[in-house]
Amino acid sequence: MDFNYSDRCNALRARLLRFMDEYIYPNDHTYHEQIAANRKAGNPWVPVQIIEDLKPKARDAGLWNLFLPKSERVPEGLSNLDYAPLCEIMGRVPWSAEVFNCSAPDTGNMETLERYATEDIKRQWLDPLLRGEIRSVFAMTEPAVASSDATNIQSRIERQGDHYVINGRKWWSSGAGDPRAKVYIFMGKTNPDAGRHEQQSMIVVPADTPGITVLRALNVFGYDDAPHGHCEVLFENVRVPVSNVLLGEGRGFEIAQGRLGPGRIHHCMRSIGVAERALELMCRRLNERVAFGKPISAQGVWHERIADARIMIDQARLLVLKAAYMMDTVGNKVAKSEIAMIKVIAPVMTCQVVDWAIQAHGGAGVSQDTPLASLYAHSRTLRLADGPDEVHRVSIAKLELAKQLSLPGGTEAIQMPITRGA
Repeated sequence: MDFNYSDRCNALRARLLRFMDEYIYPNDHTYHEQIAANRKAGNPWVPVQIIEDLKPKARDAGLWNLFLPKSERVPEGLSNLDYAPLCEIMGRVPWSAEVFNCSAPDTGNMETLERYATEDIKRQWLDPLLRGEIRSVFAMTEPAVASSDATNIQSRIERQGDHYVINGRKWWSSGAGDPRAKVYIFMGKTNPDAGRHEQQSMIVVPADTPGITVLRALNVFGYDDAPHGHCEVLFENVRVPVSNVLLGEGRGFEIAQGRLGPGRIHHCMRSIGVAERALELMCRRLNERVAFGKPISAQGVWHERIADARIMIDQARLLVLKAAYMMDTVGNKVAKSEIAMIKVIAPVMTCQVVDWAIQAHGGAGVSQDTPLASLYAHSRTLRLADGPDEVHRVSIAKLELAKQLSLPGGTEAIQMPITRGA
């Protein structure tokens, strides 16, 4: 593959870097101040004003909906390979992706609706999401079953005449705390007696449908992630039209696998941006501080850590670019091993680099005076989200074993494991 960015990618990358320098980095403190002010006023679940102020500027700059490839609705959408360096830049400041309408779970939900929804559903929900007028929720994971196997899902989607009735309890439902969240994509079982991978379906559920109760926000290492939030949500006799099911009954697992591929690579792209920012902060701190008569950066142990961080970041980036290239050229299914590999390597690498940066900052590294504590919390969470490391490693190993068995002397196919979000 050609590792040079395309001309279009380079032009957008330069434009995005200017936007980050002009609007994002200078407003990082403003963002956190506004969050704190909303919290002090008693409602942290209020949209952050600086993000809303910057969205029109991002649209005017042509930096909007860049994540969605091959869509007639979004001709500006990029290939995975072109989007990768831009997503990395956005990842340097976690809240910035929303400014460009490129934040989770909306990106994954928009891709799902674009690929699998009817035109009526697209007009009702996808179009306002693409315009940034509303936000969305993905309801898949459940507290009562092991989250590493999507076929464990117990929530029910039962047909009653022209409607489906939904019952179940979900958690880690990303975005459910946001008052702008107007639509859920819900996964549950329509036929428990069908084949293991044909029991589940996905359905579009308006957020104001009676029977939906957001029970609580779930903290991540003490962060509630307001106003976005990850919540536990109860669905009790929630009725939606039969036409809201995506693709038809029994296609939920298929949709989940299609949705999670792009979502995983976006997480990995942003993780590399986090690691790059952490390395920059670490080097700056090491050069500024003096201990035992010389700059900390002169201590040999830090030379080793800086070198290892650079090697690890560049290794991860190259593998992410390879996965993006393969997704664009041969499709997500063929690229499943590469997608699984980056889902393991990128969060693990980022956690290590951020951990070293925290160590370099001493007590400041775990305080609110740097972004490092928050960056670590979210990076560590990604080792669970969209499938835990262990499941992805099993997938990689079985694909490798199957590859060897397909050579002369191979004897049998190997069954792949099933993964789901955390």
